[in-house]
Amino acid sequence: MKKNQNDFLKNLESQIKQSIPGHSVDCVIVGYKNYELQVLMVKQFSTDKWALPGGFIYKDEDLNDAATRVLKERTGVEYSFLEQFYTFGKYKRRDIDQVLDDLRKGKLNSPFTEEWFKQRFISTAFLALVDINQCDIKAGLYSDDCDWKPVSGLAELMFDHNQIVDKAIEKIKKQLDYLPIGKALLPKQFTMNDLQRLYESILQKKLDRGNFQKKILKLDVLIRKEKFYSGGAHKAPYLYEFDDEKYKRLLEEGIAFL
Repeated sequence: MKKNQNDFLKNLESQIKQSIPGHSVDCVIVGYKNYELQVLMVKQFSTDKWALPGGFIYKDEDLNDAATRVLKERTGVEYSFLEQFYTFGKYKRRDIDQVLDDLRKGKLNSPFTEEWFKQRFISTAFLALVDINQCDIKAGLYSDDCDWKPVSGLAELMFDHNQIVDKAIEKIKKQLDYLPIGKALLPKQFTMNDLQRLYESILQKKLDRGNFQKKILKLDVLIRKEKFYSGGAHKAPYLYEFDDEKYKRLLEEGIAFL
C-alpha cells in the first residue's frame, strides 16, 4: 500500500525533532526457512531499494529500547533474541547525494529534513533471531514493502547494509556456541534432522548424521516427544523440544559441541 507523502513528512520531521543527531540503529532480523537463513528487509518509501529496518534514537531512549521500537514500527516483528553486535562508522558509509535525491523524488524534502540527512551518521547494529512461522510482518509508515530474503542471494542493498548483514552472519558463526540458535529459529518442536540442517546452513558444510545426533543427545538439553508421522513410507522420526533451564545454563557455559 502506497503511503501519503504528507503523512510521511510530518511523522519524519516529528521523529527528527525527538532524536539524537548523527546516530541511528539498524537491525539484522534473522530467521530460518527452506533450509537456509533469511533476513527481513524493507523497501524504502518512494524508492525501489531494499534495506535493513533502521531508525533514529530518541533523546530520552536507551539503545536497546530504540532497537525494539524500530523493529516494531518498521516490520511489526517481536524478537526471541536481540543483541547489539557492532557499530558502523565509515566516513562515507552513506551516499548523501543519493539520499537527498531519493527525498526529492518522493517529494519528501524540506530544508529541515535535508539538513538532517546531510550530516554524518554512525549506526549501532543489532542482531535479532526469530521464528519465521511466528512472525506477522508488515511494512511500517516508512516502507512500501517488507519481506524475507535468503542470505545467500542478497542483492545490492542501500548504504553499507550488505556489510552489516555479512558482519551479523559472521557473528552467528563465531558465537554459535553462545547464541540460542536452535531455540530462537526453530519451531517449539522439531526433528533431529531439522536441527542438523539448521547448523549446516549456518556453517555452510555437511555434518555427519550419527556424530551430530550423538553429540547433541550427550548435552542432555533436549526433551524427546512423540514421533512425527508425515504419512510417508520412511521410519517416523522423533520430535524434540529444548529443556529451557538446561539449555540456558549450557549457553552461559558455552555449548562447544561442533
